Amino acid sequence: MMTFDFTPTTVDDLDPERRPSFVLALVPVLAVVTFLGIGSALLGLAPHVPLLWSIVFVGAFGRYLGYQWTDLSDGITNGLLMGSQALLILFTIYALIATWVDAGTIPAMMYYGLELLTPTVFLPITVVLAAVVAFSIGSSWTTVGTLGVAFVGIGAGLGVPAPMTVGAVISGAYAGDKQSPLSDTTNLAAGVTNTSLYDHIHRMRTGTAIAFGLSILGFAALGLRAGGEIPVSRVAEIQTALAGTYDLSVLVFLPLVVTFGLALYGYPALPTLVVGVVAGVCTSILVQGAGFVAAWEVFMNGTAPETGTDLVNELLATGGLTGSAWTITVVVAALSLGGLLEHTGVLAVLADRLSQAVWSSGSLIAGTGLSAILINALTAQQYMSIVLPGLTLRNLYEEFGLDSDELSRAVEAAGTPTGALIPWHAGGVFMASATGVPTLEYAPFYLFGLLSPLVLFAMTLTGRGVPTTDRAERVQTAD
Repeated sequence: MMTFDFTPTTVDDLDPERRPSFVLALVPVLAVVTFLGIGSALLGLAPHVPLLWSIVFVGAFGRYLGYQWTDLSDGITNGLLMGSQALLILFTIYALIATWVDAGTIPAMMYYGLELLTPTVFLPITVVLAAVVAFSIGSSWTTVGTLGVAFVGIGAGLGVPAPMTVGAVISGAYAGDKQSPLSDTTNLAAGVTNTSLYDHIHRMRTGTAIAFGLSILGFAALGLRAGGEIPVSRVAEIQTALAGTYDLSVLVFLPLVVTFGLALYGYPALPTLVVGVVAGVCTSILVQGAGFVAAWEVFMNGTAPETGTDLVNELLATGGLTGSAWTITVVVAALSLGGLLEHTGVLAVLADRLSQAVWSSGSLIAGTGLSAILINALTAQQYMSIVLPGLTLRNLYEEFGLDSDELSRAVEAAGTPTGALIPWHAGGVFMASATGVPTLEYAPFYLFGLLSPLVLFAMTLTGRGVPTTDRAERVQTAD
């Protein structure tokens, strides 16, 4: 479980002379949306550029409010500290993928997966297997960065479009992660809302089951569309290329067994992944016959196999530790922007307006979910989308007579899975980089990420399990 020593800025914490009005707080938000829309969508620029424009604008906005450079620097630092765990995991998973390819672990998973699966059942089986693994180890990112990479290769061999495969992997990974007592975000959502961990998991169960069940049905339908005759010649070509390049004995699964074994035993994600990297290097040396220096060069610079088949070469090409630079710089810029928005009070003012605007317990829960999605987009990391509304709205839930697990459910159902839908978000950037499929291409097939907040809103609208206290009743009770 991850721990955070972070208390978000509230309206009461802000210096009245530097506190932006609600209308003024909307200015940097609209600027960020405009910059990202024009820069990424219209001009086709890498997200680094519009993020830099946004940082400059919000920095100038902070100076206009009266903040000094040291104040703004503190905001950037806080944003980076909140995302430091994600940055370190990004570094490590890039290296892990490279070492597992070189060790033959991922090639072996592709080889045997092509023997066992068919195009028709591939997608629903993928989403279920990813959910089981993520639930077992408590990490959606680790699931996608290991099994997910192999599934993309299997799907390519079976003729299933890569965006569909990635959507299935991520859907299963986040669904399993949300219900796992080992998950950092699950523990975080329970912790910041003062909720028992298992009360939180129980409260999420119905909504998660509905979204996950609908996702499985959706992927079953997509599997029928992607199905048909198995491309035998393509499967044989890929398997021949894999078997001719790597020793695919049972020993190559050692890194997988070691990594998932430690995760199941309860070790934290980062040291577990580091051990997985070392296991991958050792397997490359002992099983594949790589030299000591060559194996560690793969760790640094990635893989460029020459299997004789272009498709396999492309699937197994990785960047290693140095290949993470593009991804890391996007995340650093996005975290810096989120830190500035938080430190200058923009997010606090928006949260305060939300608390004034709600009129019933249902509108509060729906507003919490929408705020988690908005914070995901503005701060680029799922931890902030949980911490900010989880801490700032806690008292309001008490005033409406809602149990804390209603708050914890709302922030995680809308906050945790939706980050992977946002191209500049740490989750979206990582998923795209690890699988090789851009965020906006897999997003329409990331069914669980789309359904999870929609199910939350639908349950709230219908009043399922939600007390129906309205603002008038709350005021009367207080009197």
